[in-house]
Parts: sequence; C-alpha cells; structure tokens
Amino acid sequence: METQEMTEVAEVQDIPETEWWAMHVSEVEAILETSVSTGLSVAEAQSRLEKYGPNELTAKEKRPRWKVFLDQFKDVLIYILILSAIASAVLNLIDKGTLGDDWIVIAVIVILNAIIGYVQEGKADSAIEALMNFAAPEAQIIRDGKEITVKARDIVPGDILLIHEGDMIAADARIIEASNLKCEEAALTGESVPVNKTPEILEPDTPLAERKNLVFASTLCTYGRGKAIVTQTGMTTEVGKIAGMISGVEEKLTPLQQNLEKFGSFLGKIILIICALVSVIYILQGEYWVDSIMSGVALAVAAIPEGLPAVVTTCLAIGVTRMSNRNAIIKKLHSVETLGCTSVICSDKTGTLTKNEMTVRSIWAGEKVYDVTGSGYEPKGEFLLNESKVDPLSILDLELTLRIGLLCNNARLNQNEQNKKWNTFGDPTEGCLITSAWKAGLDPEETAKKYPRIDEIPFDSSRKRMTTIHEVNGKKMAYIKGATEILLDLCDNIQINGQIRPITENDKKAIMKAYEEKASQALRGLGFAYREADGIEHTIEEMEQHLTFVGMQFMIDPPREEVKQAIKECRQAGIGVKMITGDNLITAVAIAEELGIINPGDPAYQGKNIPDLTEEEIVNCNVFARVSPEHKMDIVSALQNNGHVAAMTGDGVNDAPALKNAHVGVAMGITGTDVSKEAAVMVLADDNFATIVHAVEEGRGIYDNIKKFIQYLLSSNIMEVLVLLFASIIGIPPPLVATQLLWINLVTDGAPALALGFDPYDPTLMKQKPRPLNEPLLTKNFIITMVYRGVILTILILGLFVIYDTVPFFEPNAVPAAHESLVINYEGFTDKNAWLTYIGNEFPEFTPVQIEAEYQKELLENYIKWYARSVTFLTMMFAEMANAYNCRSEYQSIFKIGLFTNKFMLYSVVASILLTFLLYFWRGLGNIFSVIPLSLIDWMWIIPTIVVTIGAVELLKIYFRKKMGL
Repeated sequence: METQEMTEVAEVQDIPETEWWAMHVSEVEAILETSVSTGLSVAEAQSRLEKYGPNELTAKEKRPRWKVFLDQFKDVLIYILILSAIASAVLNLIDKGTLGDDWIVIAVIVILNAIIGYVQEGKADSAIEALMNFAAPEAQIIRDGKEITVKARDIVPGDILLIHEGDMIAADARIIEASNLKCEEAALTGESVPVNKTPEILEPDTPLAERKNLVFASTLCTYGRGKAIVTQTGMTTEVGKIAGMISGVEEKLTPLQQNLEKFGSFLGKIILIICALVSVIYILQGEYWVDSIMSGVALAVAAIPEGLPAVVTTCLAIGVTRMSNRNAIIKKLHSVETLGCTSVICSDKTGTLTKNEMTVRSIWAGEKVYDVTGSGYEPKGEFLLNESKVDPLSILDLELTLRIGLLCNNARLNQNEQNKKWNTFGDPTEGCLITSAWKAGLDPEETAKKYPRIDEIPFDSSRKRMTTIHEVNGKKMAYIKGATEILLDLCDNIQINGQIRPITENDKKAIMKAYEEKASQALRGLGFAYREADGIEHTIEEMEQHLTFVGMQFMIDPPREEVKQAIKECRQAGIGVKMITGDNLITAVAIAEELGIINPGDPAYQGKNIPDLTEEEIVNCNVFARVSPEHKMDIVSALQNNGHVAAMTGDGVNDAPALKNAHVGVAMGITGTDVSKEAAVMVLADDNFATIVHAVEEGRGIYDNIKKFIQYLLSSNIMEVLVLLFASIIGIPPPLVATQLLWINLVTDGAPALALGFDPYDPTLMKQKPRPLNEPLLTKNFIITMVYRGVILTILILGLFVIYDTVPFFEPNAVPAAHESLVINYEGFTDKNAWLTYIGNEFPEFTPVQIEAEYQKELLENYIKWYARSVTFLTMMFAEMANAYNCRSEYQSIFKIGLFTNKFMLYSVVASILLTFLLYFWRGLGNIFSVIPLSLIDWMWIIPTIVVTIGAVELLKIYFRKKMGL
C-alpha cells in the first residue's frame, strides 16, 4: 500500500463499528447493501471508494528534516553557548576591530553536537510503512457478477472477497462460505495454531482471537478456500486500528534524557546568574567593561560540559555494539540505559517464551502413556514409559499411532542449510506429528514409499477429521486423525497390545479421562484410528465409520529451554515478568506455572476482564490471556502509571502498539514481523528471551558508566567555575581564558570521559534492584566530594596563580625574544612596529626611549600573565586526570581499583597529556591557547598541588568507607 497523508483522506467517512460476527450473513448483506452472488456494481464500488477512501493505511505527517536539525538547538545550555559565541565576537569587534577566534571554537562545538543529534534522530520510525508492506497487493473479488482481480487499495465495504490457500487477506470480512478454510492469525491475535473458519453466528462478546466467522486484513490463508463480505477497510480494519495506535503513541524521553533535561535547565539558570555576577564584580572593581563581560563569557564556557552530548552518545553507541555482540540489536541509542531501570518485562507467549513450534510431549497407546523428549521440530528425542527408555517401533500400538500421524499428514519438515534450524511447511500441528514419528525411526520419505497414498478426504472443520487411504502390505487401509471425541463415536473397535477387540463405554470413558487430564495441562490432543478399505468407496460415509481406535498424541508449543533460568535471573535482579498472550487461559497458566512466572492459585485474567480491573490488580497479576492490542496498551499504561519501567516483548502485528508505548519495546528478530521490529527499540537476533537479561545487565552497566563520566565532567566544570568565581571576588584577573577552558572541557576531559564508558561493570549489578526512575544522577556522596575537592583545588590553583602573577620573578630583559609577540595578542596589532607607531601617535610627548620602556613594561606584564595562566592551565589538566580515576568509584581508593584495570583510561590519560604538551611546544597552537613553555622549577609547584588534591580525596573516601561499613 502507498502512504497517504492524513489530510488527503480527511473528507472520507469511517465505516461504523458493527458486531459483524454476531449477525447472520443476510443481515450483513442487507446492512452493506450488497449481494453475496453478484457483489457490488462497478459504479457503486467507485462511489464507495470516494466515500470511505482507499483500502490503505494512513501515516502521520513527519517533521521536515530542516526542523529536525533546528530542534537540536532547543536546549538551555546550547542557548547559553550561542550567546557566549555572539558576545565574544561582538566584544572582540568593538575592542579590537576583529571577531577573534573564541566564537569560532564555540560555534564549531555547538554545530557538531547538533549534527550528532540530527544523525541519530534521522533514523526515521517506519512502523506504519512496515504495516503497509505487510498488506496484500491484490485480491480476487466478485463485481457485477464476475470474478475479477483488483488492487487491494480499491476494495470497498460490500465487496465479495474470494479466498484461496496462500492468499494474504486484503480486508476484514464476514465469511459467507468456508471449505476447509484455515487462516494463520498468530501475528494479529497471538494464537499459534491456524484458525478453522466457519460462517456460523457467534456471541456478541466473542474475543477477537475466537471470531471464527471473520477473516482479517494482513493475515494469511493457509488451507482451503472461502468467500466473504468485506466489512472494514483501511484504518478501520483490525490491523488499521493497530496502525492508528502506533501513530498515536508519542515518543517518551528515557529516564536519562529526563534527568539530563532537568539538569541542563537547572545548570543553565545557575550559569546565567554566576556569569552576570562575575561580570558585575569585575566592572565594580574598575576593570575594563569589555574584559569584564569576556570574563563572564569565559565562565559560561567553563560551566557548560560541552563534550557531554558527544560523550553520552558515544558511550551509548559502545553499549549498542556490546549488546549486538550478545544478539540484542538496539535501534534507539537512549533506550540502552532505559533497560537498566526496567522493573517489569511484559512478554508475549508464542515465539517469545515458547518456541512457536508445536511439539508432541505425550502419547496414549495400548492403555499406556508414553512421554516424548525433545523440543521443536528437530527429530531428536526419546520415548519413555514410567521414566524408562523404550523402543517405539517394537510396540505395535505405539508404532501404528506414530505411523498414522506421519502418513495422514500434508505438512513437510525441512532443515535450513545455513542455521541448521528445523522448520515445518504447512500446519504446525501436522508438522509436530512428523517429528514425533521421525524420532521413533520412521523416516518420512521411506515410510511414504513403503505405504503409498492412494487417496485423501481432506480435513473439514465441521467433521474435525482427515482421512488418507494407503496401500499396506497389499491391502488398502484408511488412516484417520481428528478430534478424539469425534473419532470415538465412529469407532467399533480398539487395538490393545496389537490385539483388536470391540470398544466399550468404559474404554471410551478411560480414553476421554486421559484426554481431559492432558488438556488440563494445556496439551492439545488428536485421536488416531484406522480401518481396512478394500472394496469400499472413497467417501466420507463409507470410509469414516466402523473404525478401530489406536491412540492419541498430545502436543504443545513448549517453553524455550533457557527461559526458566532467565526468569529466575530476572527475579534476582528485582524484575517482574508478565505473560500477555492471545492464547487461551488454560494454556497460558500451564506455561506460566512451568516457567515459574506464577505459582498455582495465583490470579490470571482474560482480556475481557481487564476493563473491570483496578490498576493495582493489573500490576499484581502476571498472566493475561485472550488479550487484544488495546488490552496490551492498558496493561503497559497501568504499569507506567504505578512507577514501573515497562519492557514489552513481542513478535506479531498485534504487539506493535504496546511495543511502541512501552519504555522498551523488544521484538523477535527471527519470528518477528517487520511491523513489530519497526515499532520496537530493541530486536533480539536470536529470539531468545534470555538475551533480554543480558541486555538488562548491559543497560545497568552502561548507566553506571554514564553516571561516572557525567559526574567526572560536572565535577571538573564546577572546579573551573569556582576558580573563576573566586578570582573575581578577590579581584585578580581570570586564571584561565575561554580557549583554555574549551580545551580542558573537550580535549583534556573528553578522552577520559569516554574511557569511563569502558569501565568494567560491577559484578553485583544483577543482584541489585532496578534503580528508581527519579533517582538523581548526582548522589549525596558525589556532591560532598565535588564541593570538597572543588574548594581545595580552587584554593591551591588561585594561590598558584597569585604567586606567579604578582611576584616579580622577571626582569624585562629576561623575556625571551621568542615571546615578544605576546603583546600583539593582547593589543590586537600585527607586529611590534605597529604597536610602537600607535603609541607614538597617541602620546606624542613620549620620547622613543620612553615608548620602548613602555613597550617593555607592557610586554613584561602580559608575559607574566601568560606564564601564570600556563602554570594554572597545566595544573588544572593534571588535576582533571586524577579526577578521572577518582570518579571510577565513589568510595574505593584509586590505588585499590588500580591504574591499569581500565586500559582505555590509561591510553586516554596519556593521550590527553601528550596533546596538552603539544600546545606548550608548538608555538602556533600556544599563541591560540595563550600558553608558553615551562621550566623544571614550575613542576616543583605543579606536582605537589596534584598530590595534595589526590590525598584529600583519598581521606574523604576513607570516611565514606567507614560510614558504609566497608
């Protein structure tokens, strides 16, 4: 189907909601004003197409790409950086006649952050498009009494739809005729077995999964043929309602995004206040107003962690790579950390908790019950009687039961050459009968050759049985399989231990008792019988009477082997697991008890009960059966309203709205539909529920590391702010300029922050409860450490700057000739002669000797200031490196953690140091960042300062450990 904007179909009318399944065909025919024999006229069909619109799904109008890019700038901290860049350029223009360099550096950072956000958001959500690809391109209908083929989009209510095996159903329709008609609806309803279709009237309260007289758009006809009146098209179909729910779900911010948004807003307000305060203080102290405002700009640059968006994105991307290596494909980066606070996983049953592969678990034959091991369609397993292994081919009744199941069968088994996975083609129930026979040693091809099929009476939903006629040892034999209670009524005899005798009422009661016992365990049962067919017409009346009952096979869609352990690990991690399925309640409860999701006697509800339940009852219930897409949305919403972070797993179209609405939507990569994959934020490449547990562990570890580097960047920036703030209060020049602060925030801090993203995870992560949604990024211990360390380092750095800036270390003659250009950087002149000419013109009373002396004085003052800032800048850089190691743990000593346990940290620290040294030895860069080479004497001041700060933090960690009893 093609995508249509909502505005294009605004004029069309919706088809009224009607309980078509509870009406007689003649009523449906009358309401839709059509004819079951001739259909609509071409003119009427065209009129209805204009009235109701095309049979396709509509999509919400997407934001233009230019608007997506501009939206990246909607952040308080970005606004402040933009204002800082503008202020820097304007003030430089006023003061020096040029725009300067600072604004360019700031602008580049802002634009890079916007590009990163744009690229990530540019991965457009295409769930609606996937639904459209899922739809039927063409359909066969009756119009004007003729059978014609039309495009699916041209079908209208009242059209008569012709259905054949293999057809994708084009619209929702009420069945008129059904000949052995079966439809695969697992993707829509969650029911794992193809549904037998019938035109019979149903009760008004019949759930969606049990509306056997309806066919639904985007489901598949797997068997038989039929005819139906189209009742709903486009967005009013069941799949259309799902599309509407998907497009109606707004994107939610992840917990980390919410925390960062609150943090950014708070930090932005604080920054503006402090910047204004610093500028005013300098002006009141008599400083030049331009310099005073530039000091405020420098402080704004210092306070904002410019590298935070890029570092967060990179760390999340690292997490995505780690998860993909463990078969969890993440589509939306920020969903990685959300996994870490998941408190409830709402899981679909079919294909998620179970294999979506019917498996024979038990066989009744010769008044004995045999257990069958193995799982899925792979023909590997054993036959047990009272837990002892038996040879099924040596037990006549058992061998015959298996042989009939194999031969009275139209399915095929096949092994995928690439992944070696066994698949069935045809009815899944028939597929598992082939597997059980093959496990016993009955090879399908050899058995078919040995007992060739002569004829077949196909399965019929009204008869509930199927018959095939074979040549067996020169005789014709009819093999019959079907509903046990139906077959028993057709049997005259029973085979016990290879002997045939008349069947009694007690035999039938014993067989039905065994059947009902297995049914209570959610096992589906099929009965098997036979009769000699020589000289008998191949008709239902002749073939399906006077039968000999031989046995029953009981099958189930089994739980995945690894799921039980995964659920146990979820419990240990404080994560609840809920089963939400379209299957029946008995099956759901049986599977849930086997997996440990519930205990016997725990509440379990059907979807129809959900509107009458309180949110508390929904939260406390772990099994929901016969649910619709709306019910799934209600369950997820109830959990979210009660403070839970909900993950929703699923693989069908019916799962898509809940996947979209949940904090974390998880789709199955192998069995999942394109719709579910597009609606989800995570896809399991191996369809393994246990992979979710690994993903949660990764999510928790990633969040821990994100918190570490956020704390690292923030504590570093707070230290810079305190240094500049107290410098203004005590009346000294800013110890650092804007470009130096940008270097620290982006280059010096950036690499160690990224390295914290690779920090090894805490081994106790999966034994902790999920973190609350409202848990702050900044813990109490961290805030204490940040303030404590910030104050100590501020005192030391300001003291160092004052010593270098005020003590007359130097004589004018001591200024190296290589540094004479420093004066140009402060006065805005191209060279020394230009500056001398300016002084001569402005002060004609000065003699050349006096002018040269003034130049030397100016040069000395600027040189001293540069020298002091060079020492301060390098001290700050090494302090940041030590802080990176401190932030690896709030309470453990950096010496216990070790300097080499995170090799990325070691590499990043070395790289940051080397890059910073480059500024000191490459004069071109040194001039831009206002630094000059230092002497060995200067290191005698720098190293003790760093040692004192490390020691101070180590003392505080000792206090924390004692307080925590560690």
